[in-house]
Amino acid sequence: MKKLFVSIFVLLFVSQAYGQTDLKTENVFLITLDGTRWQEVFTGADGSLIGDEEYVDHPKELKKAFWADRPEERREKLMPFFWNTLAKEGQLYGNRRLGSKINVRNPYWFSYPGYSEILVGYVDKGVDSNAKRWNPNTTVLEFIENQPGFEEKVAAFGSWDVFPYIINEKRSDVPVNAGFEKAKGSDLTEKQQILNELLPKIPSPWDYLRLDAFTHYYALEHIKKNKPRLAYIAYGETDDFAHGGDFESYLESAHKTDGFIRELWDYVQSDPQYQNKTTFIIATDHGRGTEPKENWRHHGSDVEGADEVWLAVIGPDSPALGEVEKGQLYQTQVAQTVAYLLGLEYENKKPVGQVIDTIFDEGVN
Repeated sequence: MKKLFVSIFVLLFVSQAYGQTDLKTENVFLITLDGTRWQEVFTGADGSLIGDEEYVDHPKELKKAFWADRPEERREKLMPFFWNTLAKEGQLYGNRRLGSKINVRNPYWFSYPGYSEILVGYVDKGVDSNAKRWNPNTTVLEFIENQPGFEEKVAAFGSWDVFPYIINEKRSDVPVNAGFEKAKGSDLTEKQQILNELLPKIPSPWDYLRLDAFTHYYALEHIKKNKPRLAYIAYGETDDFAHGGDFESYLESAHKTDGFIRELWDYVQSDPQYQNKTTFIIATDHGRGTEPKENWRHHGSDVEGADEVWLAVIGPDSPALGEVEKGQLYQTQVAQTVAYLLGLEYENKKPVGQVIDTIFDEGVN
């Protein structure tokens, strides 16, 4: 009888903590910008780089587009959706100048381990390279795909061709459109057909990463057509332009991606299934260095600051906190937060990070 009482108590506790029914969110869009530094998000274009002809081909034009004396003006020029909409209606975490910190927990500080940490919710030290290896860990995408009511309502899109392996598409049954894959199916829309025709005809600078415009519009067209409840969209250009030492294209890509996210948000607010029922969580997989100056191109465990990341949230259950001051969060907390927003408790073979409770009006019980 005592054991029965304890079991019932535990079930009631879990139900209260994670089985909430009063959230307005019914859909989640998880979005990542590969290797975009918190410094650009919160202070705009780096003054030490924007005029440096080693990294910029057109400094006058770039300054005209993105420079201002005050960091608040610079960041708004660079990412207007973030600072005109997200900062007013949502939440931004990771401005270390205000004492708000988010760190990765994996010891490697590069992409595959970072994305696995975001999607799985814990660190697997065996995930230690960017090689195309099937992730042995279950992601929150796979977990949610297997929950009642979510079958065929989860989808993922990425510019990098390693995402099918990170999400383990062959095991998870989560459809992943990534790299140079075309949209599949016998009932493609006209726009999907056009994208399929253009993809091999418009060259990318990289043989492993398609241009983010393809990822964005493949995702948007799928969302319009199939109405997933959980969509993951992973933009990738910022990281690779940075590795190439092209600060001009890095800034332009960040600005363009901000526009893509605005376009997604505008669509969500116009569609009855999504309007006032959808939360966006926007994050990055790792940071970049700052000192010496050329370390802005790099990341990895030997680059100071490459473990520093950021997070943004906007949705019907999240109060308009704007820039959150102080506090320490970790990348491992994203997966459980995604599940919680959808009314689920995410469980895996190892303990996962806790819900980010400040995201919610009443916190988390």
